Amino acid sequence: MTPARGATLQRAVSDLADLDVNYEPSEVGPRGWTTDEHVHLLGTEAPGDPVPDGPWARARDLVEDYDFTPPELLRAVYARDTALLGRDILLDGRFGPVRFLMGVRITSIVDEGEEADADWRIWGWGYETLQGHLQRGRVVYRVAKHRETGRVEFRADVRWQPHPRLGPVLGLGWRLFGRHEQLRFYRRIGGRLRDRVVEHPDEGRRDRAADAGDGLVYVPTDAPASRLDRVRLRWFHPVRDAGARRVRTPVADRPEGS
Repeated sequence: MTPARGATLQRAVSDLADLDVNYEPSEVGPRGWTTDEHVHLLGTEAPGDPVPDGPWARARDLVEDYDFTPPELLRAVYARDTALLGRDILLDGRFGPVRFLMGVRITSIVDEGEEADADWRIWGWGYETLQGHLQRGRVVYRVAKHRETGRVEFRADVRWQPHPRLGPVLGLGWRLFGRHEQLRFYRRIGGRLRDRVVEHPDEGRRDRAADAGDGLVYVPTDAPASRLDRVRLRWFHPVRDAGARRVRTPVADRPEGS
C-alpha cells in the first residue's frame, strides 16, 4: 500500500468517530426489516469447558479480531489502539469494479456461560451500522460450545434492512444483487472460519492480527493482494443519511440471548 492510500484509510477510520448509528431502535419492526440466523458447525472438542487452543478458543481469537471474512467479498480495517467495545470498523465491500467503504461500530459484547453447569459457553460481539452504510441494522457474531457434546458452532444473527435512501441506482443494484451477495457472504464466513480453525489452523495465521506499522489492523490477515484494487472505484459512505442516533461509547455491555 502506498503512503497516500494508507493516509487516506487512516483518516477514514478516524473520521468514523464522527458518524452516528443510522437507525433508531424504535424503527425496527416486522415490516421492512429482515431477521436472519446463520449457524455453522465448526467441529467438536472434548466435552466440558473450552479446550486451550481447541476449535472454540481458536475461533474466539479470529472472531475477536474480525479475521474471518471472505476477502473477495469483504475486508476491513480498524485502529489497533481501540478497545473492542466501541471499536469503529471500516468495512471494504467489493462488488465488480467498486469498493464500498462503510462504517460499523461494536456496541455489545456477548460473554455467557462461564459457570461450569451452563449448557453453552458463548462469546462474541455485535455491531451496528453507521451513517453512510448501504444497510441499517445490527449483526451479532457468536462462538458457542455445547459442554455436554463438545459441539462448537459459529453463529451470526442479523436484523437488517436495505437503507431506505439508497436512491435509484443503488436501489436497483441492491434489488438485483444485494440479497444474493449478502447470503453468499454469510455462507462463506462459516466455511472460512471452519477452514482456519479445524482444517488448516496453522496456515495464514502465525500471530494474532497486528497493525501494519501505521496503527491500523487489516483483516482478514490471510487476504491476498488484489491487482484490481488499483483500478476499482472507492466509494466512501455511499448513502446520505437524513438522521441518525448518537452512539459513541456504549454505556455497558449488553448480554445477548443464546
